[in-house]
Formats: sequence, structure tokens, C-alpha cells
Amino acid sequence: MTATYLPPARSRSGAATSHEVAADRPTHGTPSRRDDVLAWVGRIADLAQPDRIVWVDGGDAQHELLVREMVSTGTLLPLNPELRPDSYLARSDPGDVARVESRTFICSPTRAEAGPTNNWRDPAEMRQTLAGLFDGAMRGRTLYVVPFSMGPVDSPLARFGIEITDSPYVVASMRIMTRSGAAALARIDDGAAWVPAVHSVGAPLGPDDVDVPWPCNPEKYIVHFPAEREIWSYGSGYGGNALLGKKCFALRIASVIARDEGWLAEHMLLVRVTSPEGRRTHVAAAFPSACGKTNLAMLRPTLPGWSVETLGDDIVWMAPREGDDGVTRLHAINPEAGFFGVAPGTGWESNPTAMETLRRGVIFTNVALTDDGDVWWEGQTSQPPAHLIDWQGRDWTPDAGRPAAHPNSRFTVSAAQCPTMAADWEDPAGVPLDAILFGGRRPSTVPLVTQADSWEAGVLLGASIASERTAAAEGTVGELRRDPFAMLPFTGYAVADYLAHWLEVGRGLGTGAPAIFGVNWFRKDDGGRFLWPGFGENTRVIAWIADRVAGTVGGRSTPIGHVPNPGDLDVTGLGLSEADLDELLDVDPVAWRAELTRAGAYLEELRAPAALRRALDVAIDRL
Repeated sequence: MTATYLPPARSRSGAATSHEVAADRPTHGTPSRRDDVLAWVGRIADLAQPDRIVWVDGGDAQHELLVREMVSTGTLLPLNPELRPDSYLARSDPGDVARVESRTFICSPTRAEAGPTNNWRDPAEMRQTLAGLFDGAMRGRTLYVVPFSMGPVDSPLARFGIEITDSPYVVASMRIMTRSGAAALARIDDGAAWVPAVHSVGAPLGPDDVDVPWPCNPEKYIVHFPAEREIWSYGSGYGGNALLGKKCFALRIASVIARDEGWLAEHMLLVRVTSPEGRRTHVAAAFPSACGKTNLAMLRPTLPGWSVETLGDDIVWMAPREGDDGVTRLHAINPEAGFFGVAPGTGWESNPTAMETLRRGVIFTNVALTDDGDVWWEGQTSQPPAHLIDWQGRDWTPDAGRPAAHPNSRFTVSAAQCPTMAADWEDPAGVPLDAILFGGRRPSTVPLVTQADSWEAGVLLGASIASERTAAAEGTVGELRRDPFAMLPFTGYAVADYLAHWLEVGRGLGTGAPAIFGVNWFRKDDGGRFLWPGFGENTRVIAWIADRVAGTVGGRSTPIGHVPNPGDLDVTGLGLSEADLDELLDVDPVAWRAELTRAGAYLEELRAPAALRRALDVAIDRL
């Protein structure tokens, strides 16, 4: 692997080499056999000055020791083993509760390569900043070396990384979210390319300091060097900023790798839909937040004979591969091994599958603690308990006037525990993709479901994803918040080039390209009533999509694509009026001309490729 790292740092005493300095520190575990890995760990240790180095092997014994240490320091609070076996609660610093987009940087060689939607900094200047921040940042702490694989280690799409961190919480969470430890290191030692990722909470300990359960630093940097395939994170212990295999690697860096190698790294769920006849349809779907992504990933069908199996809930990697029939199709894997989900809003009514997944083996962060040693958050049950300890450790009652759990409180749990997980979800070969869905939260204009007439029209649909703000959200009511492909915070390079890459991948697929659909579960009537019941009833839309892919159901041609005829969609037992169904499937030419005009202005701001703007012009002409 070719990479540009920080120059080898000198110790404050002026001691010689990084290897020699690192060798003077107590080291536990089995190190790598690769000289470049050892030299890199030595350079970081020389710079950050930890008290000791631990190579993480992913085994039970090392993990159990780590958990005991975190319990002893108060980082983890054990939950009642009878109610929530092998589960723990962590409480973060109140200033460290979410991804910090304003402090997330793409340090490509030029600003143009980062594009107008990313925060860009000059790479050389950023390296100087990081050198100063990391100087002594791990003093008094342990430096953990965490080798990991994104994707099953035997998959041709698997990619490998090594995260250095001084957070035991990160080590335990990476064990759940990735395939970390000895198996990943063996692949790296055998010659696999690897992404270096460095993380520190940025709170060094001196001899007179007292350790705190959740160390962090007010100054935060989440930094990506796409050209070098390198990640640095400073100041935060929160998962999205510190679990560097997730958004940082699996989306921002992986999107650049995918561009260069001819595949796609996407912020999508992945499911298998099986019809009553046994026909399988594999579907990936991208949704901005609050648009039903997790519910669809764990969908419980209401139509008799249909089943939905979960393959992934958040990230999908997909690469073209020629099949035995000579047709090239996208084959998809879920690169993650766990779920890092938002707790509030997840409940027995909204998502019983997720609740069953969380019965054991969970790290909860910033949820509330019940009097009997279990956890609770808003939306878990219809009525809150009479008393709780809130996410900041304070007494809480229903009249407290504040949430018991932080709105972005999280759970980290193995995907294997999900009862709807497909038996072959870790198949190294992945699954052939039949359909891609894009959706947003739109009270008007956008139909319940639309099939794009071509790959270019589908890319336009994905590039135009938007949700309308409500009175409860910041901004002007009705204002569109655009999020192309639900990837706006996660592309590691210019979004215009990202859209061009999608067009290029489609041209290479030809007849094997998956069909592309848009969905909108949130259309309302003039009185503000939702027209579609959503949740499990979304099966009816998924069934129409699967049947369209198979060519067994009709549709009505409109200027923006095909929508179901009223009789094509099975609405038996819903009590849905004919007028409501017509409204759900309506394509208003006047409203859509305005919609596409706004989308066109946005694409101009992004400097979208000409082919995409031509597709938009074609749609406007058809209207």
C-alpha cells in the first residue's frame, strides 16, 4: 500500500527512531509481521506517547478483561443480567453526543476534488495541525491496535483497516461493528491493502489527573485524506466520530476506493424479498434520516405469503460481476457486522424486530436507566416509567420537562442477533441486486412509488432526494432539504464526480442494471392526514416493485416514470378509499414542473454532469 503519513515524530528527549521508542513501551498481544504496519504503529506511539500498547486479537478473554476495566472506571455500567444479559450502559460527556459535521474534513489535494458540499482543508496544513494535537495525546493511556475487516474476510469485496485508538469503548464497539482481530490481521500480514486510521479522545492523563468515564476534548477533528486512504479523528469518543470503520471508512474513504476501482459504496439498507411463489428479489434502499430506513430493513410483511429478510441496515457495497449467464450485475454485501442504531422511536409498536435484537449483548449509550437495572428511551413503550435515571445520571420523572434519553442515544449490537437476518447474510459472494429504492419525506407531489424509465432517470431520481421541513423542524415550512442518494455528509469526493460515477457504472451494466424506484410513505391530504398507513403495510409497495422486476404486474406511464394502476397495488383490507389511492398515485404536471425546476437549480449548484441535466430536461419536456 502506498500512503503518506505524518513524518516520524521525535520524542521530547530527542530519542532516535520510532521503532526504538515504541519498543520501550510495554506491549501486549501478537503484533503484525509487516514492517510497514510496525513502523506506522511505532510512529504514532512516538507521537502520542501512550503508556503501553495492546494488539487487539478479537478473542473473548481479551474482550472480557477490557469490559471489566471499563466497569471498574465507570465507563460502562452493567445492566441487570436477568433482564438484559451481557449488556451495558455508557454515558457520554454532554458535549460529545453526535457526529460533528462542521468538524469533518475532506483533505483532498485540491478543493475542487472535495467539491462544494464537503469541508476542505489543505492536506499539508491539516497534517501540521494533527501533529500538534496528537503530540502526547495518549499520555497516561493505552494505545490499542485494532485490525479489522469491512465485509466478511473471505469476500472479494472485503477491505481492511487498522484503527489505533486510546478508547476501550471504541475497541469493544469495533468488535461488534466490524470483523476485528486476528483474522483481519492475518489477511493484512498476507499482503492485503489496509487503511490506516488513528483516533484519540484527546484528553491525556498526567500523574495528578483523575480518569473520567467518558474523556473527550472540546476541540474536535474528523479528518480524511482520500488520496492516501487515511483517517484521523481527534477529540470525540462518540461512535460516528470514533468508530472509524463505519462512516469514515465504509462510506467516505470507500466511496473514493469504489470510484477508482469501478464499484459503489452506499448509505443503503439491503433486504431479500421472497414472493409466495418463492421468487427472490434483492433490494437496496437509500433514505435520509426520519424516512423509515430501519423499519424497511426489518420489515414484517402484512401480505400473506411474502417474506422479507434483512441483509444490512445502513451501508451497502456493490460491485459489477459477470454471472454464469454472461450478464453483468451488481453484487452487494453489507460491510458491517453490527447495528449502530438510534434508540428513541424504536419500540415494540414501531419496530418489534429491532426490540427483539436488543434483548442481550448490547452496548447502550445515553439512554435512561430503570429502577430495576434495565434501559428505557422515548418511544420504547407508550407510557414512560414513573421514575428513571436519565442519560446524564439525574433523577427523572414524566413531569421533568426534558427527555430521559438523549435524542441521539444509541445501541450497538451484533447483526447476527436480528431475528429477520438472512441465514446467508455473510455470504462472501454477496447477492445479485435487482432493485434500488430512493425515498424522502414529502407531504405532497411525490407519488407513493415510481419506477424510473432508465438508469439515467434513476440517477436523477436519487440525485433529487429531498424531504420537506415541517413546523417542528428548523427552517421554513415546506422548504426542501436535499440529500442526494442520502450521501451528502458521506461522499469522500466531489458530489458531481460521484453522480458521474453512478452514470458510468450503469453504462457498464447494460441489461443487468437493477431497476430504480422512488418511494414516499409520507404523502398527506389537504387536512394533514397521512394517506398511506406505512410500517408493515409498505410490503404492498415492495410487492409491486418485486413484481415489476419480474415483469408480472402492470403500471401506468407518466412523464416521471411508471406508477401502479389502481388495480396493480394490493390494498385489500386497508380500508383505503378510491380517492386516497388516486391521490397517492397522482402525478400533477404543474407541481412536477416546479419540482424539477427546483431540482435543476440544485444540480447546477452541484455542477452535476451534463448527462444528468439532459435527463432532467427530457422529463420537463415530457411534462
